[in-house]
Amino acid sequence: MAEDLVVTRTLVVPAAELGERFSRSSGPGGQGVNTADSRVELSFDLAASPSVPAWLRSRMLARLEKRLVDGVLTVAASEHRAQLQNRAAARERMARLLRDAAAAPPPVRRPTKPTKGSKERRIAEKKRRAQTKQGRRGGGWD
Repeated sequence: MAEDLVVTRTLVVPAAELGERFSRSSGPGGQGVNTADSRVELSFDLAASPSVPAWLRSRMLARLEKRLVDGVLTVAASEHRAQLQNRAAARERMARLLRDAAAAPPPVRRPTKPTKGSKERRIAEKKRRAQTKQGRRGGGWD
């Protein structure tokens, strides 16, 4: 049986809540590509998980809504030839997705007005550009 999935210091998904499925992988593998079940699908029922606190679950469900199917997050890994490496890759990808979804929202930006100096610099630059363009205008030769 696999071990628990450590997402953050405070959030650990028990191994019993993770589901693994194995299937044949496309890509490199030589003769064994048609016989070895090296592709790994790791799934986690986020909506019904008792290990995720309710306040965090709502945030994660909102952020992962496009990736969820009936509240279940699924990650597939088939980039390696060995099943063990694909299992590790799937677990890392799942942990990264859950970590990003559980992250605190960024602080809200407080709107500020431009400073007097920045307004003056902007106007001075506009005048310089206008002078440059005026110098490019021809005198209208006949």
